[in-house]
Amino acid sequence: MNKISYIESKQIRKDVPEFRPGDTVRVYSKIQEEGKTRLQAFEGTVIALKGTGVSRVFTMRRISYGEGVERTFPINSPSIDHIDVVKKGKVKRAKLYYLRKKIGKKGKIEGEDIFRAAPDATPREEGEKQGA
Repeated sequence: MNKISYIESKQIRKDVPEFRPGDTVRVYSKIQEEGKTRLQAFEGTVIALKGTGVSRVFTMRRISYGEGVERTFPINSPSIDHIDVVKKGKVKRAKLYYLRKKIGKKGKIEGEDIFRAAPDATPREEGEKQGA
């Protein structure tokens, strides 16, 4: 192993979940404003994954106020706090650039939700009243 690949291997993050194009992902990036640091979430569909190793990046797309917004994030960037996979998409392509031309429901991707509402933790007894 040469020196460059050794240094790059130390920079790769281990806490990144596995996701693919078509998945809906929520990325929490660190934003610094007036000396304070806060987290800003960007949720959208992954339309492309590029690169390998340290230079791996992914492009996300979402519709915001009727306009399509695309953003590219480096996976191993220190400005990304964490990544959550919200929904697994079912697609047959590696690059989903065709979604740029789709409007409304045509731009939706089929898939299964990962985060579902938790069922009621305490089951009700038969004698308990529903309204009280």
